[in-house]
Amino acid sequence: MKITPYGSSMIFDENSLPDSLRNEHHTKDGTWGLLRVLEGEVRLVFLDPPSVRLVTVDDPAPIPPQSPHFVKLAGPMKMQVELVLLTMPVSLR
Repeated sequence: MKITPYGSSMIFDENSLPDSLRNEHHTKDGTWGLLRVLEGEVRLVFLDPPSVRLVTVDDPAPIPPQSPHFVKLAGPMKMQVELVLLTMPVSLR
């Protein structure tokens, strides 16, 4: 499996986190996200299947492609989302 980082969000805090991340959204097909908390903690809410993950400085959360989710604040925080593509080498397809 080849991991290709291709972008990251700006660093958000509890005041600058956009509504687009606070409401239901998903990554593109083939794109994984990695939610990193730099200060504090947030809740990452997955909708299908339903689950909630507490994301902390020491425990970043992977976000599978096309998985509907949103971020719920748990207090003051700083966070960033990294985006990566995972591709299978041609020899393994």
